Amino acid sequence: MTDAAVRVAYLTAGVLFILSLSGLSHQRTARRGNLLGVLGMLIALGATALDSGFSGHWVLAGAIIPAVVIGVLLARRVAMTAMPQLVAILHSFVGLAAVFVGLATYLAHASDTPRTAEVTVHLVEVYLGVCIGSLTFTGSVIAFLKLQGLLSGRPLLLPGRHILNILMGLGLGAGLGWFLGAPAHLALWPLLLATAVSGILGVHLVWSIGGADMPVVVSMLNSYSGWAAAAAGFMLDNDLLIITGALVGSSGAILSYIMCKGMNRSFLSVIFGGFGGESAGPPAGAQPAGEVRSVDVSQAVALLDDARSVVIVPGYGMAVARAQHALAEAVRLLTERGTKVRFAIHPVAGRLPGHMNVLLAEASVPYGIVLEMSEINEDFPETDLVLVIGANDIVNPAAQDDPSSPIAGMPVLEVWKAKTVIVMKRGMATGYAGVDNPLFYRENTRMLFGDAKKNVDAMLGGLRGGG
Repeated sequence: MTDAAVRVAYLTAGVLFILSLSGLSHQRTARRGNLLGVLGMLIALGATALDSGFSGHWVLAGAIIPAVVIGVLLARRVAMTAMPQLVAILHSFVGLAAVFVGLATYLAHASDTPRTAEVTVHLVEVYLGVCIGSLTFTGSVIAFLKLQGLLSGRPLLLPGRHILNILMGLGLGAGLGWFLGAPAHLALWPLLLATAVSGILGVHLVWSIGGADMPVVVSMLNSYSGWAAAAAGFMLDNDLLIITGALVGSSGAILSYIMCKGMNRSFLSVIFGGFGGESAGPPAGAQPAGEVRSVDVSQAVALLDDARSVVIVPGYGMAVARAQHALAEAVRLLTERGTKVRFAIHPVAGRLPGHMNVLLAEASVPYGIVLEMSEINEDFPETDLVLVIGANDIVNPAAQDDPSSPIAGMPVLEVWKAKTVIVMKRGMATGYAGVDNPLFYRENTRMLFGDAKKNVDAMLGGLRGGG
């Protein structure tokens, strides 16, 4: 292919990536968006392989074929509950690739030629690309370990951690000056040192973020990986890689902003705040906020039978129990009986942006009954029954009622305004934010303890028997 044909192919792929992002903005068009993205990537790879100036076809094949095999195996084997971990580790690969591209680019072009403005700009691109890539790589690995449960969800709060971050940031700035001023045969050392410092900064930043903010962390790392890819595009003088990286970086940043808004937290407070960690229950010595009223499955089925309007709030507990398929069948039975059933989705439900939407789509829940928090919050006073499945922090009234609560001001689903609330949980443990939930003790709340999948299956059997 001629250079002109390659540029046209890259432009076409870039347009397809933009259309892919547009399709991913809504559940109804998400499948089409994914297909457009795949088509764009195939065009990009094909144009690269057929470029008249490209000769490394065997190297390219040796990279793509194993990657395709690994990707297919992962896609088939990784459960939806493990999708946040998978996304986090994939972000780490992008960061690591940016580091390798930066180091290889510098080594391939390192010389003692005069530092013209063009050469200086290129060296800045290399330095920034390596730093962003290293931070993305190590931060994503820590996020993976937290989401996988190999590291505690509690934030690592070192004394003077903010000063430590500032010092590392200043050190990276000084390293840039050292890198630009050093002779070519010595400049590799400040570049390697910057790689190490950026990696340490990535570890510290993500490790100091608590479990409650992990959905924002995944989105934030997505943005970082995009900017790392864009930096690699500048280093390689590849327009499509610049466009793709900018699209991923900007969309990830916008999504992070939306997530932070959904939690009533600023982006900086998430990065540096260290809020939220795992907890097995209320703090030692804490007194219960009231009496817990529990129900069994037969009583829950009776409440469902009597309700004319039902709202279901899914959380990470539903994902872990894999209860979405049985729940979708129960929704179908209730709908056939004339019950109005809808789902309420909080922006930060689960461990990944859009996690609950994906799980419900997997179970073939109709898109029209899956509503965002802003669309359904006003309807709870007219709702007969709310079924909370594995959610906790996103339905915590302390966010509105207790100014001293760590989650004060966070927008939540106001489920307590419904006539009756059934909360399905294994026990009385707090949510990922480590904050006790007064909802459990309200007069109109009933607790249904046990595994969500088993309880939903039993409820489904009860609904069928009563049909």
